[in-house]
Amino acid sequence: MEGGTKMAERYDVAVRVISQDGTCVQEHKVGDEWIIRKQTPEGMCLSAFNALYPFMRVLMFGGAFPWDADPDVTTVACPDAKNPVVFELRRIRK
Repeated sequence: MEGGTKMAERYDVAVRVISQDGTCVQEHKVGDEWIIRKQTPEGMCLSAFNALYPFMRVLMFGGAFPWDADPDVTTVACPDAKNPVVFELRRIRK
């Protein structure tokens, strides 16, 4: 694209449940995994997806978080404080 800006490379993101306390109403459990491409994956809690979305977008477009040792990985908890599910988000490098 001459004279324009180049789009950042887009990566898929793997989302995996790494811990779960209490009773998740979506019945998510440790080991559940989804690959995020361009839409909400089937079976993922929409509240959790909404909480994860900003972090997924950063990883999808090559960004990283300064508090994480690995620039391709971060962890995020769902918003249910009484029954927290913690997700690992991992950028899939091509």
